[in-house]
Amino acid sequence: MNVPLDALALGVRPEGLTLLQARWVVGHEHGAHVLYRDGQLVFDGARIVYAGHRYPGSVARRIDLGAALVGPGFVDLDALSDLDTTVLAYDNQPAWKKGRVWPETYVEHGPYEMYTPEELAFQKRYAFAQLLLNGITTAAPVASLFYRAWGETIEEFAAAADIAAELGLRVYLGPAYRSGGMVVTRTGGIEPRFDEARGLEGLRNALAFHDRHEGGHGGLVRALLAPDRVETCTAGLLQATMRAARERGLPVRLHMAQGAMEVETVRALHGTSAPRWLHSLGLLSERLIAPHATHATPEDLALYRDQGVSIVHCPLVAARGGGVLRSFRGCRDMGINMAMGTDTAPPDMLANLAAGMMLCRVVEGRADACRAEEFYDAATLGGARALGRGDIGRLAAGCKADIVVFDLACMRTGPAIDPIQTLMIGGHGSLVRAVFVDGRLSARDGRVAGLDPARAQSRAQAQFDGLVRKYPERTYGHPPVREIFSGSYPVRERPPRK
Repeated sequence: MNVPLDALALGVRPEGLTLLQARWVVGHEHGAHVLYRDGQLVFDGARIVYAGHRYPGSVARRIDLGAALVGPGFVDLDALSDLDTTVLAYDNQPAWKKGRVWPETYVEHGPYEMYTPEELAFQKRYAFAQLLLNGITTAAPVASLFYRAWGETIEEFAAAADIAAELGLRVYLGPAYRSGGMVVTRTGGIEPRFDEARGLEGLRNALAFHDRHEGGHGGLVRALLAPDRVETCTAGLLQATMRAARERGLPVRLHMAQGAMEVETVRALHGTSAPRWLHSLGLLSERLIAPHATHATPEDLALYRDQGVSIVHCPLVAARGGGVLRSFRGCRDMGINMAMGTDTAPPDMLANLAAGMMLCRVVEGRADACRAEEFYDAATLGGARALGRGDIGRLAAGCKADIVVFDLACMRTGPAIDPIQTLMIGGHGSLVRAVFVDGRLSARDGRVAGLDPARAQSRAQAQFDGLVRKYPERTYGHPPVREIFSGSYPVRERPPRK
């Protein structure tokens, strides 16, 4: 039976075999993606049944998508799960003077939670919906701890697990924890302050979350360990983390080699770079997922390669801060597994892939430094590999039915060439027409099941505005908001009526 896409109920897994037909289908043969022109993809429940041409069996429904690309959902291993505060620093630097590092005066009065539990739950719902709308089907969420009392909690992540299942997003969850934080002293210096016992308590909470929620909601929810940033962790906390990861078979995400403050702090504390410090402790391994590597040295990268560490490349957020990976080409040629992350708003994976390609070519100084399929691989196969998964990031019989449909008939992209190259050149998140996760239609035509976009946007803006008003409390010198965040042009308010 031929039916239109909008005949499928949003938020529901269709019963029986569903056949999607499109101008292009990304299949998978012999360990690599292939393109089927005028191809077909068939799925039944949560699994792919067939990818290729002329499916020989009978199906419950056929959906002809026309000029579209059907591909595997993106895997985002540094997926923003709050209201992005890094955008506040876009034209406001240095970050430590703009509320991105706690002042000593704030710490002395006790850091507090700047969001209520209800607000924390809402921002997860809002962010998870944005991920789906951008074709991301598997996400390892990340959020800022700058506005938290210390770390994240079991309760908020239990709520996050339920929200992900309700919206239909595959997630790797774990409350972030740390044994220290950076502080701006009264004299304007920046130094770390540690409380290892508090960090170990955070790890225990993360393990308790694993024990209660691993494999929950039909396997949509998996656990990972998320020590926050390498400069905020003690050796004891990282050793305990990696030991627990080995015992439970968990991935570990640790941000390192990502910024000047980190490099300077780790060198002052340990006399070397973060990757070399972890290597001296025997903690680098294939379980480790390391966003950003923009400040990694050649020696650091060699250690990543030798120990099987995966890099999560987040080109857009790095470029916004003046950073760049040096380089995607070099890391890939070394044999390092490259995955992708968005780590900013909007979480547009296609924008990240396009930015990554351009930055790689600029860094290498040549147009042939990278190709479209290499970045597409990173956003699909590379992320799956980092998680130890062979059933996501690809469309082949037996794999999870995590599917994204891109509209290639849109005038904004211009005439299509090779479909993957078209996405890299003219692609953006608004080309996502439909998203299936585990065979369920999670998003279609800009809508996500269980979310009113207008109301969500209004609430997100109000919540974000409330957070900005609190910035003076946690900013060095406690200046007013207007001094922390400068606007682009002078604002002329509408005068009152006479």
